[in-house]
Amino acid sequence: MKIRLSVDHQVVTATLYDNATARDFAALLPLSLTLEDYAVIERISNLPRKLATADAPAGMTPEPGDITYYAPWGNLAIFVDGRPYAGGLLPLGKVDTGLPALERSGPLKVMIERVTN
Repeated sequence: MKIRLSVDHQVVTATLYDNATARDFAALLPLSLTLEDYAVIERISNLPRKLATADAPAGMTPEPGDITYYAPWGNLAIFVDGRPYAGGLLPLGKVDTGLPALERSGPLKVMIERVTN
């Protein structure tokens, strides 16, 4: 599924993966969030509720552009830089275009919605 993140009149496009956690995230869309800087390498925001984690991996090693869910805190995390493996970090999708719009320091107001063709 394709999604669009609108950040200060800039558009970021991304693809959500086909897994239970990503499908549950998609069910929340459209979603208006404020992304905060976390550890310089990621932009995070609380979600309205916890997401399903059935059959999810134990964690992952994120790369720039990864859209993830941090299950222990229940928040969205979009990586603008990589980091070592993190337990509890679950893959939701990947930024296709426009990552520089998220590389700016926050807070960043963002609208996330499905792309319909």
